Amino acid sequence: MDNGVAGLEQDRGRLGRSSTAERVADILRDRITEGFFEPGQRLSEEAISEALGVSRNTLREAFRLLGHERLLDHRLNRGVFVRILSAEDVADLYRVRRVIEGAAVRRSAPKQVLAVIREAVTDAQRAAAENDWQGVGTANIRFHQALVALNDSPRLDEAMRQLLAELRLVFHVMKNPRTFHEPFVDRNHELLELLEAGRHEEAAAFLDAYLDHAEELLVRAYEPNR
Repeated sequence: MDNGVAGLEQDRGRLGRSSTAERVADILRDRITEGFFEPGQRLSEEAISEALGVSRNTLREAFRLLGHERLLDHRLNRGVFVRILSAEDVADLYRVRRVIEGAAVRRSAPKQVLAVIREAVTDAQRAAAENDWQGVGTANIRFHQALVALNDSPRLDEAMRQLLAELRLVFHVMKNPRTFHEPFVDRNHELLELLEAGRHEEAAAFLDAYLDHAEELLVRAYEPNR
């Protein structure tokens, strides 16, 4: 079975009795966010529709939705592929992140949101100790999604989910994921401590430097291919 498709059978339960293209798109977006599908990978209609137990028409509608989210490319007479992002895409993603996450860390942090943020930090630390750098990347994605929840805006939460799925595709450009992810395990913990202490302006300045460094690393990794 195609890389990334294995294990989709366990997601059938998420579809319920009335499976819809939106739910299928949610599952595939999650798979992209978790790093199971790689940029440039061709997605097999047959394998995915069989794994999820949905019709080809439902799957094609889900593909169309994810195409609008800039996660998939439809290539004439060739099929559907996971999108390959550019260095320019990276710059734009980080431009948006500075606005959404910067606003979030300046707001008061409810205990329940801080608990979700701390859980993501703990999961990243555990994955790093196990040398599971894909797991670290997934925990990092969850950390930043939880940060945006501080904005208390369902619309911003949804926008961030789509943005982070694109960002996960960018992570694949790093030849050594440990080199990229390892420094941010401790930085996420430092940012959490600033939020827990109510030092919001310091958290915002810390986040700015954090995002600047991450963007620089990713753009540099694109340079040999530009």
